[in-house]
Amino acid sequence: MSNSIHSDARQTVRVSSRRFEPSPFFDCYVNANTVMGVYAGRYYAVYNGEDAVDTYWTLRRRAVLYDVPERPVQIEGPDVLPFMERVFARRISNLAVGRGRYAIACTPKGGVFIDGVLFNLSGGRYWYVQPDGGLDAWLLAHSDGYDVTISDPHSRVLQIQGPSSLAIMNAASAGAIDERMGYFHSGFFDLGGQELYVSRTGWTGEMGFEIYTQGARTDCKRLWQHLFDVGTPQGMVFGSITSMEMRRIEAAILDSGTDMDATMTPFEAGLGAFIDLDKPGFVGSVALGSADRRTLLYGLKCVGTTPSMNDAVIDGDRVVGRVTAGAQSPYLKAGIGYVRFVEPADWAGRTLEIKQATGRTYACEIVDLPFYDKDKLIPRGIDKAIP
Repeated sequence: MSNSIHSDARQTVRVSSRRFEPSPFFDCYVNANTVMGVYAGRYYAVYNGEDAVDTYWTLRRRAVLYDVPERPVQIEGPDVLPFMERVFARRISNLAVGRGRYAIACTPKGGVFIDGVLFNLSGGRYWYVQPDGGLDAWLLAHSDGYDVTISDPHSRVLQIQGPSSLAIMNAASAGAIDERMGYFHSGFFDLGGQELYVSRTGWTGEMGFEIYTQGARTDCKRLWQHLFDVGTPQGMVFGSITSMEMRRIEAAILDSGTDMDATMTPFEAGLGAFIDLDKPGFVGSVALGSADRRTLLYGLKCVGTTPSMNDAVIDGDRVVGRVTAGAQSPYLKAGIGYVRFVEPADWAGRTLEIKQATGRTYACEIVDLPFYDKDKLIPRGIDKAIP
C-alpha cells in the first residue's frame, strides 16, 4: 500500500459529510471496508477492501475503473483566451477544439500554484480539470479587467485505465471511440444513450480514458451499469486510489500539494518543458525568466523498505532531502518514491540512505524520473508489451 496523502487507509477519523461533496457513484461500490478521503472538496475511495497488488496487475494487464475526485472548472466568455494566457504558464491560444493540454498556474514568484489538464470543449468554453486547491478564488482574483465567467459544471470524473480500456470504450460508445482517438484528444460521445465528455487521458501512465458527467443531465448509476456491462467481459474491475498511486509514482505523475507546491518552481519539479517562457505576461513569467533551471525532484528505489512521506534522505551525516510520496512497485520489485532535495546537484546515480520514523536507515538509489517509459509509449498505445 502507498503512503501518500492519497492512500493512507490507516490514519482515519470520523468526519461530518456536510461540507464535502459525496460521489454520485458511491452506492455503486461502497462496502464495509471502504475508507473515504477528501480531495478538492470531494469524497473518493482511498481503499475499498481490495487486494491492491492484484488490482495493480489488473490495471497493467486489463482495466480498472476509478471514481476520482478531480474537479472540472468551466471558463468562458469574450476574453477567455487572453485571460487564460495570463493565468497559465502554457500557451493556450493554439489549443484546438477537442484537445487537452497539461497546464500549470504559477504564483507571482514562480512557484507551482496548481496543475491540471485544460480542455477546449468548443464555442469558447474550456474546462480546467484541477486537483486539490483553491483554483476558483485564484481565477476570480485575476479576472479583473477580463470579461469571463468562471463556473462549476458539476461534473464528476470516472477513469477507465489499462490496456483493455480502448476495447471497453469502443463497446461503450457503439464503435464511435476507436484507435483514431489520440492521446489527449477529447469530445462528446453517446455512452449507452447518454452524452458524456470523454478524453483519452488518465493518472496512471497506462492507456486510458476519462469520462466526465454532465451535471444533473447524467444518470450516474445508469452510466456505471453500462460501463460494467461492457467492461466486465474485458476483465475490468473497480479500484480505489491505492493501486492508482503505485502506478502514478512509477510513471512520475506528480501530485500538486504533495510532490510540488508554491515553494517550488516548475523547473525544480522537473516540469520546465511545460512552461512557455516566450509567452509574455503570464503570472510568474518574470520570476521564472531568471529562475534556476535545475531540478530538485528525483526518484528513489529501495529494495529494503517502502519509502514513506517525510523520510529523511541522508548523504553521510547530512540531510539532503525528504521523501514526498512512496509505494511498493510490484513491477520493479522495490520500494519507490520521490525525493525533493534541498539543493540542486547531480543526484541521479548516487546511492544514499533514507532514515525512517523508526530510526532505521536503508540504502536507496537515486534515479531520474520517470522510473521507466520516459517517452510515454504505454499511454500513447505504442508499447503494448504488457508485463
